[in-house]
Amino acid sequence: MVDAAMESLPEAREATRPMRSPVTEARWVRNLLIASVVVLLAIFVLMPLIAVFVQALSLGLGAALATFNDPDAIAAIGLTLLVAAIAVPLNVLFGIAAAWAIAKHRFRGRSLLISLIDLPFSVSPVVAGLVYVLLLGPFTPIGAWLLEDYGIRVIFAVPGVVLATVFVTFPFVARELIPLMQDQGTGDEEAALSLGASGWQTFWRVTLPNVKWALLYGVLLCNARAMGEFGAVAVISGKLRGETVTMPLQIELYYQEFRALAQVSAFSLAAVLAGLALVTLAVKSWLEWRYADQLAGSRGH
Repeated sequence: MVDAAMESLPEAREATRPMRSPVTEARWVRNLLIASVVVLLAIFVLMPLIAVFVQALSLGLGAALATFNDPDAIAAIGLTLLVAAIAVPLNVLFGIAAAWAIAKHRFRGRSLLISLIDLPFSVSPVVAGLVYVLLLGPFTPIGAWLLEDYGIRVIFAVPGVVLATVFVTFPFVARELIPLMQDQGTGDEEAALSLGASGWQTFWRVTLPNVKWALLYGVLLCNARAMGEFGAVAVISGKLRGETVTMPLQIELYYQEFRALAQVSAFSLAAVLAGLALVTLAVKSWLEWRYADQLAGSRGH
């Protein structure tokens, strides 16, 4: 009797109904959409990636490895690693500071600061490079002052390459941390301070551990962009072989020689960059799978 009465209730009847799928399309439509996405990815992503490695090995493994005996290629690889080693830590410091200020404090001009952080996403890297040339070139007031008084050349030198790379990559860490810190609020920090922790202790033992995986995620994206940047670096570097040429620029220089061996060298360096991108993608996917809950707050952009 009780069971019959319970089944007569609207809530009970609603609970016993099978869940309706939110997808209303027919199965063949869903399968067609999935197949279309797979085909497009294969054509525009997978096939070009495979072609890079095939072309790199078109004259044999020996010809591909000979690329890394070229002083220009070695210098390009070294400069790329050096620029990334400088730009990424600078962006980590900036990103943490910006995220802390924006997420944990309320101040006038906060929205403007967020917009400025996003500026490199909307400005062409070539335009950014031209702006730095106009500001810091050897014939500009600032550039001439640095060169004459301190012997520092920015444009067509390594500092300019670093500066351009920092500009195009600095939003990545900040934009990963800001949504997550906003979602977490200030409760943990307030509790730590009430227990006697200093501001520095609160940051190292509370704030930073709470965002460490999102921070690592941002570092990976920042590093991948830093090593693959072309537009801003091409304008500001002057493409001086062995001095200001990074791996993407060296690939272009090899490719423009129109010699079979130079073409192999271009694709060999491109294969190195593609390999680094695949490693970054693998680590990124692992982080998303392993720490999905902690990274969910940073998906708001």
